[in-house]
Amino acid sequence: MTPNTNRTTRPAPPPAPADEPLGRVGIWTLAFDGQPAGRVREAAAEIEELGYGAIWHGEALGRDTAGQAWLLLSATRRIPVASGIANIAFRDPIAMTTATRTLGEAFPGRYVLGLGGHRVDDTVHLVDGYPMPARGRAVTTMRGYLDAMDAVPAHGPRPDPAPRRLLAALGPKMLELAAHRTRGAHPYFVPVRHTAEARRIMGPDAFLGVEQAVVLDTDPDRARTVATEHVAMYVHGAPHQEANVRRLGFGDEDITGTPSRRLVDAIVAHGDADRIRERVAEHLAAGADHVCLQVLTASPSRLPLTAWRELAPAVLTA
Repeated sequence: MTPNTNRTTRPAPPPAPADEPLGRVGIWTLAFDGQPAGRVREAAAEIEELGYGAIWHGEALGRDTAGQAWLLLSATRRIPVASGIANIAFRDPIAMTTATRTLGEAFPGRYVLGLGGHRVDDTVHLVDGYPMPARGRAVTTMRGYLDAMDAVPAHGPRPDPAPRRLLAALGPKMLELAAHRTRGAHPYFVPVRHTAEARRIMGPDAFLGVEQAVVLDTDPDRARTVATEHVAMYVHGAPHQEANVRRLGFGDEDITGTPSRRLVDAIVAHGDADRIRERVAEHLAAGADHVCLQVLTASPSRLPLTAWRELAPAVLTA
């Protein structure tokens, strides 16, 4: 058998003892982008006070990921802040590396760099009319990006411990790369079945922090409407997410037109706090180390503070 010369055999870095633990349950949100800085600071401090283990922030065309992280870290005392994800198409490896080192030095052990955002073709994808840059084949591009980050010389202090890195991994090859080259993976828009598969592929030692979308609403029709809109946005607008759910056994009948109830319910947990706690427990039992909750509402630009408060007593005991 011809050996696979593209696959790295480098072991996963050992955890640094000074790193703040992420806990079992955190909060994931893109809603910070729509808020003034003072409101973001207040919300971050409350998330920490509620007892969540980590704050995860997405990146689209709002605040730069490093600036958002600095805002959140400076407003809190101990809680880790994780990019979910920092888009590699937005900045070169030098900019990503130097920003990460700065955050790691200023807030030792608290910053987690989640990397992703690769594109696999040259098709023009638009976000609010803005063309998003292509970066080539996903795994090859990410491996090269990590190599380039590792090669950036330090003309200043190196943070100790070095900030943890994760990959936005979905497919088997990216999950393997995450396990071999970083602390682990941050899968987004995945059912529990994917968590079990990711753990099998990555082995027992790699970190697995899974995003879970939720709708805290006991009206099933209203909750499923919000959940369906979320799922449709990804399966109709993000080819890598469509490919992933197909890989997990969903077909045309689940994806074409309005997403099927089977797909929506697999991706989004909805109902009361106890139902959402059950979904968190399912991910943890399937092999997740951490589950970060993205609360969906009918007003996605608003901070879902009421839901974060209501969920905390239930999910933090999952």
